[in-house]
Amino acid sequence: MYLKVEHIGIAVKCLDSTLEMYEEGLGLTVAHLEEVPAQKTRVAMLPIGESKIELLEAMCPDSPIGRFLEKRGEGLHHICLEVENITSALDRMKTAGVKLIDEVPRRGAGGCLVAFIHPSATGGVLIELSQSRSEPEMTTEGS
Repeated sequence: MYLKVEHIGIAVKCLDSTLEMYEEGLGLTVAHLEEVPAQKTRVAMLPIGESKIELLEAMCPDSPIGRFLEKRGEGLHHICLEVENITSALDRMKTAGVKLIDEVPRRGAGGCLVAFIHPSATGGVLIELSQSRSEPEMTTEGS
């Protein structure tokens, strides 16, 4: 059911200055940069092995990342697990009584289908599920 750790999401105050450190200091390269208007977030993806580091910058203070930064500061935001079939994974979790933020997948960065598991169900860590291909019955709301 789980294919790999797809990415680790890190909330940052300034994407440009943080990217400079990741590129020049760590030698990583940005593979994808985009704005996710539905979440008022700028996203940079930096591949590392089979996974990625996702840097997340708030485009405004009232965005989910803006609120996270205000409350907790910069740092680990979430861990994303790639799944073969997100609908099946969510159905299994619902049946098991796992507390979910999203019971139905939505569109995320890069056009993936995503859904989040509530941190209270996972020892305080926000977990994102991601499916790289879309299914026609899914919603197209932003992540």
